Amino acid sequence: MSSSTWTPRAVSSEADHWRGIVWRAVEAQYTAATMKLVDSATEQDLLEALLDGAKPEWPQDTLRLDFLLATPFRYPPRAGGSRFRAEADPGVFYGAGSVRTACAELGYWRWRFLRDAPELERLEPVAHTAFRSQIDTRAVDLRVPPFDRDRDAWGHPSDYRRCQDFAAQCRQTDLGAIVYASVRDPEPGWCIALLRAGAFARPRPLTGNQTWWLAVNADEVVWRRRQQSLVVDMRRWQNQAEGSR
Repeated sequence: MSSSTWTPRAVSSEADHWRGIVWRAVEAQYTAATMKLVDSATEQDLLEALLDGAKPEWPQDTLRLDFLLATPFRYPPRAGGSRFRAEADPGVFYGAGSVRTACAELGYWRWRFLRDAPELERLEPVAHTAFRSQIDTRAVDLRVPPFDRDRDAWGHPSDYRRCQDFAAQCRQTDLGAIVYASVRDPEPGWCIALLRAGAFARPRPLTGNQTWWLAVNADEVVWRRRQQSLVVDMRRWQNQAEGSR
């Protein structure tokens, strides 16, 4: 059965209980940015409340969650959607099996931003927070049979239509997540797309957040933390990025 013929019933029959810990990396500059505009903590609280009031409402099923977990369900996706979310779909929380994979995935999109901003030569180092979340839900794993027969569709670098169609079938079941091979990590890694806010086992991230600094230039993305570093060569994506503009 190909991805174009999966039905909700067929997808659900291949699902299994999935429990584990995933990583996600997000920019950590929001609070620092508002601090620059005010003179006191009270003024900052007021400014952030005003800014928050202009944003989309929080979905009801996210109200119990910490904002780091809830935020991906609040905002619309970029034009064209994301791998498992079409433009009109509800939110999706993307996580990864390791810090390295989470950073590689996010780094790709920061690099794409630089590519689309010809006036910029590089992105200077910016602090990011890597955090862990515990997941407990029913899921399908696209890396294993029978789904692995469509691995080319799941891993296409720019055409997300079949992935989005598959996710639409999943949303008609009680599935909470889709596990799949990372497309952006140059080393073997896996990611997970949470389709429902109820897929979290805990309403807050686990302890042990990490701060990483991300810098981007035309050829690579560089992540650094204390004595650790992660460098991803982006030249392999340059032709694909040109073709998808």
